[in-house]
Amino acid sequence: MAEQNDDNIGAKIPTVISDELHIVYRVHGAKTGKGSATAALSRILKRGEERGVRKVHAVRGVSFVAYRGEAIGLIGSNGSGKSTLLRAIAGLLPAEKGKVFTDGQPSLLGVNAALMNDLTGERNIILGGLAMGMSREQVKERYQDIVDFSGINEKGDFITLPMRTYSSGMAARLRFSIAAAKDHDVLMIDEALATGDRKFQKRSEERIRELRKEAGTVFLVSHNNKSIRDTCNRVLWLERGELRMDGPTDEVLKEYEKFTGK
Repeated sequence: MAEQNDDNIGAKIPTVISDELHIVYRVHGAKTGKGSATAALSRILKRGEERGVRKVHAVRGVSFVAYRGEAIGLIGSNGSGKSTLLRAIAGLLPAEKGKVFTDGQPSLLGVNAALMNDLTGERNIILGGLAMGMSREQVKERYQDIVDFSGINEKGDFITLPMRTYSSGMAARLRFSIAAAKDHDVLMIDEALATGDRKFQKRSEERIRELRKEAGTVFLVSHNNKSIRDTCNRVLWLERGELRMDGPTDEVLKEYEKFTGK
């Protein structure tokens, strides 16, 4: 087994390197909830470990290397640091300690990612595509594929209606469809496959496999072990901000299922 790994080292191209990464949130405000707004502001402006500032150590010394062509599942209990880790890889959160290196531009897709509620689905596809770096011609070329993939129009002409008229599931499907229309160096998906019917989930899983073949790296945060099994070849298991296990999907899920009793 070790021999096979050695043979493959030369072919592996790293896309994300996390080196002893620590992420700490600071929550400002008096613990008692008492005091004027001025007093609260003065506490925020003071330096040091003042009373009323709570630290949350969300990611604790996490190290791993991700390679092109991998689909990596992130699993762990609620609050274990999975989404925080993705935000750090995307460059949205500063490291308290340690570093993250990425090759290419990481794209983070979250179920709560903002599309503009007052605009139609059609306008959101155009704006979303442009925001990801696609040209107007590319957006126009892929527009119908995005609509068909999302299934938004299966029960009426919803793509011409404002996003505020969509259910949360429809909005999540449209977000995934826009993000999946482009080939990504690193695509990070936060619970996107938890929404939608089985037919949409299957389409999503197929698209993730295509993205891997196109030499991208996909990270998937999900509480659905079946989605992880169907799409990922490797799993990172986080608990309380620490990397508990990193390895082939079946091995890690087996240990995780023992841990959770599910």
